[in-house]
Amino acid sequence: MPPQSRDTSLAKPEGPLFAGVDVGSLTTKAVILNGSVVGKGIIPTGVRPVQNGEVALQAALANAGLKREDLSYVVATGYGRIKAPYANETVTEITCHAQGAHFLRSTVRTVVDMGGQDCKAIRLDEHGAVIDFAMNDKCAAGTGRFFEVMARAFGSTLEELGPLSLTVEEILPMSSTCTVFAESETVSLLARGESPAKIIRGIHYAIANRISGMFARVGVEDEVLFTGGVAKNIGMRKALEEVLDSKILVSDFDPQLNGALGAAVIAKSRGGAET
Repeated sequence: MPPQSRDTSLAKPEGPLFAGVDVGSLTTKAVILNGSVVGKGIIPTGVRPVQNGEVALQAALANAGLKREDLSYVVATGYGRIKAPYANETVTEITCHAQGAHFLRSTVRTVVDMGGQDCKAIRLDEHGAVIDFAMNDKCAAGTGRFFEVMARAFGSTLEELGPLSLTVEEILPMSSTCTVFAESETVSLLARGESPAKIIRGIHYAIANRISGMFARVGVEDEVLFTGGVAKNIGMRKALEEVLDSKILVSDFDPQLNGALGAAVIAKSRGGAET
């Protein structure tokens, strides 16, 4: 992978530097932090999670104009964290997502993370520590993978799904959120002439209702920070806002990088710097 050019919107890399690497099922992300984010990288995970953790870290270093020896401490997280020879320590992704959310908006007490192949509902305290959480990691419903399959069924791109769902008011109920059955149901609805926009809107609300069940166990406060790649889907944000009856926030910082950001925040803490 060619080195990334320096992002001029990032802070200048001064003082002790810390990194977080999030090896997810679909993508691997890395963030470099001092008091602010100074570098970031994201690559497909593929079939080499151990090697690609290092590659993502190198991409973030190149993005910041740094070398590996410039880093004081590295924390790895995500499903591929078990083997991470480039890291000083590994931390669970729930903890990292909570810390990333707290770093971005310290008043937030509730997080919904929708990643490549799982969804998480997290409650945290005023310090960013996890109070409770629920996780759906046994079904692809509501994940990036799910929306990839739906986009394929509609012959559209992922980026088109959210805006299209907002072009109609009617919600066409979906009987299943299972990826396999939802795809089959979508094909059948399209074949009988149903509006693609209504179907897509129905899919978003079916997923939002599924997630509301997770929050029924965890609890939800007024402001909810939405993270993960699916947070870029404006239709999903709208559906969650209505179903959860809460304000859904999405940070200007790439929501897909939240886990890596949280890992970097923890690295900063464990590496001897004040948070």
